[in-house]
Amino acid sequence: MADVAEKAGVSRALVSIVFRNQPGAGQETRDRVLRVAEEIGYRPDNAARLLARGRSRTLGVLFTVHQPFQADLVEGIYPEAERRGYEVLLSATAPGRDEAQAVEALLAHRCEAVILLGPLAEQAQLEALGARTVAVTVGRRVRDARLDSVFTAENKGVREAMDHLVALGHRRITHVDGGRDPGSAERRRAYRAAMRRHDLQDTARVIPGSHTEDAGIEAGRLLLAEREQGTPLPSAIFASNDRCAMGLLMAFARAGVDVPGEVSVVGYDDSHLSHLMPVALTTVRQDAVLMAEEAVRFAVERLEDETLDIREAVIDPKLVVRDTSGKPAA
Repeated sequence: MADVAEKAGVSRALVSIVFRNQPGAGQETRDRVLRVAEEIGYRPDNAARLLARGRSRTLGVLFTVHQPFQADLVEGIYPEAERRGYEVLLSATAPGRDEAQAVEALLAHRCEAVILLGPLAEQAQLEALGARTVAVTVGRRVRDARLDSVFTAENKGVREAMDHLVALGHRRITHVDGGRDPGSAERRRAYRAAMRRHDLQDTARVIPGSHTEDAGIEAGRLLLAEREQGTPLPSAIFASNDRCAMGLLMAFARAGVDVPGEVSVVGYDDSHLSHLMPVALTTVRQDAVLMAEEAVRFAVERLEDETLDIREAVIDPKLVVRDTSGKPAA
């Protein structure tokens, strides 16, 4: 501001008046100050201004780089935060950088609240974080901790997927689960419940996996190896998320297995990649935009009123039928 004042031939106080759009400067002076600011590349430091008032008005977001659905959530967070007058700062987990480090980086940059996308931290760690700052989890329900949560009605989503497969005529439906990843335990339980409800518990099978393409590829290779030993492929597979489903599709494509002619595949998330595959994926849609908006709302409202009760937003999923599910082979 001092540089602008010197070049414009006015006082620093007058420059401040112009930048704050306050009365006290004529139009000619305003125009000259703004022109000089543009010429020398000056931009007001909003972060410093807010910190001087004791606020950063910044929401920190913890995410995982290689999860497409979390990228969809981030895209939804930005416009809602901006609408509410907040900036967004991202911090990613990576090899050698765990969630605790990523969160500490957000807090070190004076984020007023943190939004955790699919956190894997232990319950005690999340409870400790909730005691330190305003925090919201997305994609994971956290009980008995001072954190608000936004998540999908997993049971309903899995039920729709399983009902769809059974209605097509499938009876041998295998589930490749997500291991310890967020939502996996709920989806695993819902799969088993659906198999019992359809009186198919005798053919139920859960293959341990994770929310990655590699897990899907490994599950596909296992099933193909079993076929070589005389065990037929399941007629349908419900994968714990879209990335895992895509791994299955890759493994089957390399082996010449027709999807859905020989085996149907259903995913979960409806991430932006799910309809870009050569064979568009049947999947359960989680409403990323609505989940993002609810997470931002929870964070901002708690910043304004810390006495609010702990809240949960349960978002309804929706089955999206595309090309990877069909009737079983005769």
